[in-house]
Amino acid sequence: MEVLHTAQASGLHPFVICVGREHEPSRMRRAVFAYDTTYPHEALPVTSVEFRTQETAPGLVYERVIPNTGADASALPWADCAQLALDPSYGVPGLIGGVGTTAAPTISFAIWAHLDGQTYPCRLQADFTGDERILGRDVLNRLDILFRGPQQEVVINP
Repeated sequence: MEVLHTAQASGLHPFVICVGREHEPSRMRRAVFAYDTTYPHEALPVTSVEFRTQETAPGLVYERVIPNTGADASALPWADCAQLALDPSYGVPGLIGGVGTTAAPTISFAIWAHLDGQTYPCRLQADFTGDERILGRDVLNRLDILFRGPQQEVVINP
């Protein structure tokens, strides 16, 4: 991520790729399940995250972002990326795929995620077909996070 952010900061439209892994998608554990609304104990952990295009400038706060320890990178639906005014020509083309699914084209952006008063580098994948907001390990591995299932809450930096 540091290489991606440094290259993007140059303003020269750099091409960044991990040699030998050009055709490997960023993995997302993506599955769609209908919720059993009659069973009250299986809550989906969600949080609010402010995504920023500049590290120190305010961005947009998105609700219902799923902290997903199975996702290599963070992801937002393309409509959210458009709200952030992310320009595809500044992104890095790539692939995104879930477990057991085929890879789909994506564009990665070097942006920042702001939560709990801290700003973290974020490798954001544009999801052109899904509607979930995912906070992946690109951000989660930089903070302490506690999933309290019985209390149905997510605690960041407890």
